[in-house]
Amino acid sequence: MLAVVGTIPQNNFPLVSGAILIQNNKLHIQNHSFAINRGTPALIAAAIKTLDFMGKPGLSAYLAGDVGLGDGSRRLYKFLTEHIGSANFTTITFHYLQPDVDWCNKVIFAIEEMAFRPVLIADAGFMYMVKMSGNAPLFDLFTPDVGELAFLADEEAPHPFYTRGFILHEENFVPDLIKRAYLHENAARYLLVKGKQDYITDKEGIIAVVNSPDEPALEPIGGTGDVITGIVSALIESGLEIGNASVIAARTNRLAGYHSMPTPATQVSEIIEHIPRALETVLNSTDSFDILKSV
Repeated sequence: MLAVVGTIPQNNFPLVSGAILIQNNKLHIQNHSFAINRGTPALIAAAIKTLDFMGKPGLSAYLAGDVGLGDGSRRLYKFLTEHIGSANFTTITFHYLQPDVDWCNKVIFAIEEMAFRPVLIADAGFMYMVKMSGNAPLFDLFTPDVGELAFLADEEAPHPFYTRGFILHEENFVPDLIKRAYLHENAARYLLVKGKQDYITDKEGIIAVVNSPDEPALEPIGGTGDVITGIVSALIESGLEIGNASVIAARTNRLAGYHSMPTPATQVSEIIEHIPRALETVLNSTDSFDILKSV
């Protein structure tokens, strides 16, 4: 089963864990519900839609409210160190938690106690910590945007705020940033770099570039990067090889955005509704119009 770990930007949202569902366009876990907005909620909703399309069971979530003060993140770290070691998840996706290297290490030690090693995916705040703690090679997939990739590429930066200025986070520098991240062992086994073009890569080089359909109206819509991470997490949990799952996820996210006929007012939940239609098209497609090298 897939597990997703992250935070909800609400002060009074408690620490919860367990099965999570979509009902009436909201996410429901235990006796709590919340809207499908950008961030971890968008990631979870996209993963649920994808798992359902693939005919797989739903997912479990570990969540806590945190508005940036770190209190919810610390409660979640502590809970994970006490419980994750005895869990039997096959894929775990970590999303936004306030960075804390010491707690990150404790969570990774707890994962090492699991009977079977799960596929490990990281994005956002937890990805920062995995890099900062020197544990990036232990992970199977990171899903950074170009700015986050620049942080991974800077072997000296302790936080994205301190990424050195000569390491430019511009689209045309992405191949160089990828090489630099792997050179200093600050990248996971695979990277899915989200941007104007989506790059799928491993240590040996770029596997594929996905660049169509190109919908400029999607750029100001918050949460589309979270949606990709949710889709790829669910596809990996469904048994697809990581590189192939990343290509399919990037294509599906773009096509779902295209089907939503986006405007700047479009909400990420509207895009998520089109994931099944987009997945059906992508999985039945045999073309390779935007693939540099087959995976």
